[in-house]
Amino acid sequence: MKKVASKWMAAGMALLLAVVAGCSQAQPAGSDGASSNTGTTTPESSDKKETVTLRFATWDTDQMLKIQQDIAKQFEQKNPGVKVQVEAYADGFDQKLVAAFGAKNPPDVMYMWDFPTYNASLEPLDEYVKKDPSVAIDDFYQGLLNYNRFDGKLFGLPAGFSTRVVFYNKKLFNEANVPLPTDEWTWDDFKSAAKQLTVRDKKQYGFAVRSEPDTYDLQQFVWSNGSSFISPDGKTIEGYMNSKETAEALQIFSDLTKDKSALLVGGKNQQSGNDLFKAGKLAMYDNGVWSLESYKKANVDFGTVVMPQFPGKPGKGVIGTSSVSIAKDSKNKELAWEFLKFFVSSDAIKMRTSDLPVRISVVQEKKLDQDPLYAPFYKTLEQSTDTPAFLLNPHWNEINRNLSAAVNAIMMGQNAEELLNKAVKDSQKFLQK
Repeated sequence: MKKVASKWMAAGMALLLAVVAGCSQAQPAGSDGASSNTGTTTPESSDKKETVTLRFATWDTDQMLKIQQDIAKQFEQKNPGVKVQVEAYADGFDQKLVAAFGAKNPPDVMYMWDFPTYNASLEPLDEYVKKDPSVAIDDFYQGLLNYNRFDGKLFGLPAGFSTRVVFYNKKLFNEANVPLPTDEWTWDDFKSAAKQLTVRDKKQYGFAVRSEPDTYDLQQFVWSNGSSFISPDGKTIEGYMNSKETAEALQIFSDLTKDKSALLVGGKNQQSGNDLFKAGKLAMYDNGVWSLESYKKANVDFGTVVMPQFPGKPGKGVIGTSSVSIAKDSKNKELAWEFLKFFVSSDAIKMRTSDLPVRISVVQEKKLDQDPLYAPFYKTLEQSTDTPAFLLNPHWNEINRNLSAAVNAIMMGQNAEELLNKAVKDSQKFLQK
């Protein structure tokens, strides 16, 4: 899964935006839903015996890459005469993709999340969806589709996702006689538990705060407190990014480190929150589904729960999504659509293990929304109705540099209100572009 933090938000996207925006000027040529039976597709070739190669670019490696290669092989079996060339770009994904778009030789289909940067080089999918009911668009969670739209157009389909929840160590809770958290818990409950579960003599902490957290992830807490980093129309940050509610939401984490109920993790010479949780030294940690299996292998007796709520305010969620898109310059768009549709079919989704199913029918079949470990992810998905800032303003990457600097200082104990006011002041010029 492409996370918009370590991978959920890549630094330097502003440079990529400038390159990609002018990459593709080609005019567009004019899914399987609950089942992956797409039938046989005729390649765009006058010679039916000729093998047509379809290129698919991914950022994944290792076992996740193997699963995608298996999905590609299944598509080939259903479509004689088609060869799917899986291109693993790994950590060089963005650089290689930009180069390919610039040379007008992009992969036909690719993983995608950063639609503001790449939309000019992607094929809009609205007409494909409209003409092809077999994709069963209503079987996707609608909150996920929101993350695939930019400037009113659909540029991708979701393949996998994760929301963020609180993982908690049941053993540590029980040893401290602290009640296990429930879906109705509040931030006061959370802070009380973190304090009781911190035993510094044992180097045990109630929670871990990332010293350099991704602002993308933090939107969940800001939204839950009734604010946001930017206005819904993407034009204003004054009164949003520096609102009382935004400062209050971020100050929670700084206060936890000040009173020693939480440990700073993830920075230079700092421990890993994941490692601490697996070692039984961390009572609570917010994370996505990608760490769940590693916690099981570490034999941690853990549970999951939705994030705490602010009094009288509904909880909100933020989504990390892996989507698939078609290049505008693809020479095999109809075949690319068939592969994209197959890649997000129920059968293909069931093969994926690194993230969560995106189709309602698959979730119901597997009863994941009833599983105590997985249900909080789907409850949070239902609450993920807000649009992330990077999808609202094309210059968000520049604005975010100032916000990130402020957030990092807040996590180190500095005053949230003052820092957010400065971030707003320093970022106003980007809103005028």
